[in-house]
Amino acid sequence: MSQWNFLFSSIIITFLYFNLNLFLTNSETIVKNLEYPCKPPYNSYPFCDTSLPITTRAQSIISHLTLPEKIQQLCNNASGIPRLGIPAYEWWSESLHGIATNGPGITFNGTIQAATSFPQVIVTASAFNRTLAMYNVGQAGLTFWAPNINIFRDPRWGRGQETPGEDPMVASAFAVDFVRGFQREKASGGGGNVKRVVRKRSLSDGDDDGNEGLMLSACCKHMIAYDLELWNNFARYNFNAVVTAQDMQDTYQPPFQSCIQQGKASCLMCSYNAVNGIPACADKELLQKARNDWGFEGYITSDCDAVATIFEYQNYTKSPEDAVAIALKSGTDINCGTYMLFNTKSAIEQGKVQEMDIDKALLNLFLVQLRLGLFNGDPTKGPYGKLGPKDVCSTEHKTLALEAARQGIVLLKNRNKFLPFNKDSISSIAVIGPLANNTSKMGGGYTGTNLNFPKSIFEGLQAYVKNVNYAPGCLAVSCESTSGFEEAISIAKDADIVVIVAGLDLSQETEDHDRYSLLLPGFQSKLITTIAAISKKPLVLVITGGGPIDLSMANGDERIASILWIGYPGEAGGNALAEIIFGDYNPGGRLPLTWYPEAFTSVPMNDMNMRADPSRDYPGRTYRFYTGKVVYGFGYGLSFTNYTYKLLNAPKQLTLSGSISPESKRKIQLQIGEGYQLDYINLDEVESCNSLKFNVQVSVMNEGEMDGSHVIMLYSRVTNEHAGAPRKQLIGFDRVQTTSYRGTESSFLVDPCNHFSFANEHGKRILPLGDHALVLEDQEHIVSIQI
Repeated sequence: MSQWNFLFSSIIITFLYFNLNLFLTNSETIVKNLEYPCKPPYNSYPFCDTSLPITTRAQSIISHLTLPEKIQQLCNNASGIPRLGIPAYEWWSESLHGIATNGPGITFNGTIQAATSFPQVIVTASAFNRTLAMYNVGQAGLTFWAPNINIFRDPRWGRGQETPGEDPMVASAFAVDFVRGFQREKASGGGGNVKRVVRKRSLSDGDDDGNEGLMLSACCKHMIAYDLELWNNFARYNFNAVVTAQDMQDTYQPPFQSCIQQGKASCLMCSYNAVNGIPACADKELLQKARNDWGFEGYITSDCDAVATIFEYQNYTKSPEDAVAIALKSGTDINCGTYMLFNTKSAIEQGKVQEMDIDKALLNLFLVQLRLGLFNGDPTKGPYGKLGPKDVCSTEHKTLALEAARQGIVLLKNRNKFLPFNKDSISSIAVIGPLANNTSKMGGGYTGTNLNFPKSIFEGLQAYVKNVNYAPGCLAVSCESTSGFEEAISIAKDADIVVIVAGLDLSQETEDHDRYSLLLPGFQSKLITTIAAISKKPLVLVITGGGPIDLSMANGDERIASILWIGYPGEAGGNALAEIIFGDYNPGGRLPLTWYPEAFTSVPMNDMNMRADPSRDYPGRTYRFYTGKVVYGFGYGLSFTNYTYKLLNAPKQLTLSGSISPESKRKIQLQIGEGYQLDYINLDEVESCNSLKFNVQVSVMNEGEMDGSHVIMLYSRVTNEHAGAPRKQLIGFDRVQTTSYRGTESSFLVDPCNHFSFANEHGKRILPLGDHALVLEDQEHIVSIQI
């Protein structure tokens, strides 16, 4: 484990590529009645000829289609074309943190009836149960609409649980490694330093960069600035996200840019909302920027019915035909839903859509299917043909789900080293809370069917102490009544230790449902304080859910000794939590987002601005710009041991003169000669950043008696006052295995052009001159940038 690289906080960097290789052996016989194109006698068509470039093959498919057949391909449930031997194909399958039942492309009613449930993304960006085996038995497609890489901007957002958190650098790193692993690209690993380099490639010369093509297709969603479900009079279907050029460039855009440029995603999903007045799926400038500026080669799908919302909710067009026309012409290739299916014909008849617009979309769609090998004949004879039911819910997957849950749990409070417990000194435990003995809600949103016999928190603790009693306390997470308190008080009075499980479930936060409060729901707080008043010893409080909760009450209460956040930990969450409580695993997770106080709910959720504005009492958002009080900060997380840090080496000064173009040098010299005080340089004036990059060696010393897995986080900040500069920003992270009373070293590659710059009010990146601080916990090192 110590050699694996992990995303910080509560996230594990993807194991996808590692696990894909596990599934090529020990497989069961594949079901032979799978429908696929190019079966005899239809295999003589040019599009079945694997020796031809895939662009030629894709154009061949299109050339054989009639106009009605073309239109039938413009929805997620693409119709079959029997005369060409092409079966129907369902584009919509979901795999956010395991195979989910949300998408119609997934079924669990055949040979395979379940899949491993990994922790929700906010807890861990883990591997997913292998879908290829399910494709081979006809129970899944090969195109999956994940990952969700929107920024968790507002703590009330119901779908924030699906994302890697609030930091664009982390979301970018997650996107890159998820997509590379999922599509059979080698994960970048390392400390999460994300490069912004366009990698051009030509599919006309063969499959993906000369490789065998795609194992699976991942889809980065939802592009862009989507992070509101239903709040006051605003719904995701009609919301217009007003975003400044500055925030778009350095907050909302980076995860999608990285997903395309480094991850080489084969799918993008445009979101429901409008951005600055234009519905995302109708925004030609936005969608073509992905293709022309970032090098995107894949297909663009709408979110489900997002083409319909252009007319029906956004009122952006005058008719359904206009909505279809503007979506197709802007670059939306396929409509999840039936709006294109039902309205494209009339749009053509009215002259608003030409057949060439459809052909352009179909080319993008068929190119991805060809890269997936869907037109290569019998899939059982392909590179992944031996995958079968034995490769689903395997021992490796179960172990990985447990490890992901262990790594993702965050210790928020541990007064007087109350945890871990010695099981030999505890005779009885009282476990209280509506989710303490419930496994059905441990996965969060987009969860599949699971038959791995997961253990609840109650059952996990029973593995350590025989006498464990349970009472729900509240009938549901909403906790609208105190009627269950009496039973909870009864078992708590007699127990040596009390563990209360509180927090959120999908009744409080989910798709189409945002929160209005950051407090614990209903009478949950009263349940906690009531039990704390009568228990023999201080409590252990376990918090579920993906969104932040104002735990000020519990954090300041001495009767609550320890607090752990488990999020939605997946099938192995009960076991992982018990291992931590009893010291078999040393927690090392860190929060991937800021936990705000309840007062933050006075901030309008529809305000998309990231930066603080004192003139209107606007505190800003996320750790990079928020100026108010916090309950727990981004990156916060405790351990059962203590750590100290050292920055071992880094330069003290960098000179830009050798990296600036001659024209820019003359301009700068002229400005200086005129007495102009130059305090920054435009990043586009830097000709090459390579000579400015440097490595930083850091050391972390484990000062305690327990070994532990620890996350090192390196930040930068501008020391001088620069309008719009982040208060600090994460530039690297690494998870290392540490040994008691020994030091561990790690190295970070720092790219000043990337890590020391930020966007100005025009959306242009600038590099401040003068002092920049590298920040490692309580250690700082100044690097001065000079002309």
